Amino acid sequence: MTTTSEVQVAGREWLPAARRIVVKVGSSSLTTIRGGISEKALAALVDTLAERANMGTEIVLVSSGAIAAGLAPLGLARRPKDLATQQAAASVGQGLLMARYTQAFGAHGVTVSQVLLTADDLVRRTQYKNAHRALEKLLHLGVVPVVNENDTVATHEIRFGDNDRLAALVAHLVHADALVLLSDVDSVYTGPPSEGGTRIGHVRGPGDLDGVRIGSAGKAGVGTGGMATKVEAATIAASSGIPALVTSTSAASRALAGEDVGTWFSVSGRRKPVRLLWLEHLAAVRGTLTLDDGAVRAVADRHRSLLPAGVTAVSGDFEAGDPVEIADQSGHVLARGLVNFSADELPAMLGRSTRDLGREMGPEYERVVVHVDDLVLL
Repeated sequence: MTTTSEVQVAGREWLPAARRIVVKVGSSSLTTIRGGISEKALAALVDTLAERANMGTEIVLVSSGAIAAGLAPLGLARRPKDLATQQAAASVGQGLLMARYTQAFGAHGVTVSQVLLTADDLVRRTQYKNAHRALEKLLHLGVVPVVNENDTVATHEIRFGDNDRLAALVAHLVHADALVLLSDVDSVYTGPPSEGGTRIGHVRGPGDLDGVRIGSAGKAGVGTGGMATKVEAATIAASSGIPALVTSTSAASRALAGEDVGTWFSVSGRRKPVRLLWLEHLAAVRGTLTLDDGAVRAVADRHRSLLPAGVTAVSGDFEAGDPVEIADQSGHVLARGLVNFSADELPAMLGRSTRDLGREMGPEYERVVVHVDDLVLL
């Protein structure tokens, strides 16, 4: 199998030719509170994906369902709200979910693997390289990686929030040709279909969704997203170079065959590094750096790294490597970045040159505050 994608998927009709696709399926499509994992629903999805995998397409499956699968064994009537119980349910349910996937894909001669990620794995340089290398090797070996957020250990600060957003980032991590987001709703609609809402077949840019009422989590009560997060994830992907399709799990086979189902999000921007996507759309900001006018021009207009000489004030509680906002003197936020120093270290550095800091405090203080490669303009 190929390890890189070369197919330009310009429209849904090109999906049959795609070499690498990230498919995300939601909890509501796989599980119910009363019955745990739906064997029928999971088998139907696997039949579709395994057929495509056996035709040579590289598939990455981002699958929700671990927490939902763990509810029944733990005697829980609904999805817990507290993090500790969510983590416990995920710990029980993830093994059950993977056992079903292993069995179902195995019936088609397809090997699957489990890949659990946190936001750190896609943002920190070392973890990012490891995640990319591992997924590339799995795909090269003909394996279907089953990706989920590592709910058992992820804290609120390092969570993606839902697997739709995770899927958008994974699509960039593996340089996918397309992202397919599956749920229990067949398309994006202008409003509730029961109230006369009509299907939106094609979204060419965010403006096409102006005035559209987007629904929240579905009736099953086992998911966290709903159509709003699917639209957000599809927009994140499309605005940074990867087309996306939002449709129902029951329409997955028709979708991958290129039929006119669901809502297609055309590419509306260039591809970006995955950590910059995270910074722009998903990062939990831990503080703010205020810049003088010269630093604002250097960062915003000339896209330069941020030096301590240009920082006039620091607020928040952050460590080196955390995401921070970068604002001008009026408080307008112009960028986000990964800071190289903690909130305790920076105040003594403000307004000073890196040369002076290095001479007085040591060579480790000659670094920029935020490197241009870890900075995204808003």
